[in-house]
Amino acid sequence: MDPPGFTASLVAGGVAGVSVDLILFPLDTIKTRLQSPQGFNKAGGFRGIYAGIPSAAIGSFPNASAFFITYEYVKWFLHADSSSYLMPVKHMLAASAGEVVACLIRVPSEVVKQRAQVSASSRTFQIFSHILYQEGIRGLYRGYTSTVLREIPFSLVQFPLWESLKALWSWRQDRMVDSWQSAVCGAFAGGFAAMVTTPLDVAKTRIMLAKIICRCLPSNGSHQSGRFHLSWCL
Repeated sequence: MDPPGFTASLVAGGVAGVSVDLILFPLDTIKTRLQSPQGFNKAGGFRGIYAGIPSAAIGSFPNASAFFITYEYVKWFLHADSSSYLMPVKHMLAASAGEVVACLIRVPSEVVKQRAQVSASSRTFQIFSHILYQEGIRGLYRGYTSTVLREIPFSLVQFPLWESLKALWSWRQDRMVDSWQSAVCGAFAGGFAAMVTTPLDVAKTRIMLAKIICRCLPSNGSHQSGRFHLSWCL
């Protein structure tokens, strides 16, 4: 099996990631505010739904590129036969490895973005500077573990289902799927994975918004561990 095209994976994955993140950014803002412990209206409601978009724009391309390069490389490295019953396992391992690598870039961007989404009066750079000053580099990686624990189950559901649906569709029509058909398969797989992992996503959001969570707690929780915030969320 030939090695994957790293340049194609980098560029295609990056462009796809940026396109999706920017087009759907308002929905992401609404989701974050719904999950915020402040409540939807206090977190900003429908006002300033593009707050935090600079962080998403900067982090989206390298994040998506890192994921797809890792995903394609691990698939190539494991090279199971396409008819093998181990194919779903290969896709699961490749997606999990991709998420672990991508989260190194995604989490700092996500922390800044989500805090901007629930504090629309603050600029993205101000929030970034404040995190570095108050919490240091560790503050940018607040919620890394919870993000990985959310993203891996998401990918374990999404990518094997996506690949299986494409293979089934290809078999039914006796040719490779078109781009729009792949998109339909991906939409179904992603929607189902999102539904299954939403509780983990809520926990991840509230851990990342820990500075805001502490205002809603009976005592200052700003230095509490992610486990404390997770248990409070539950």
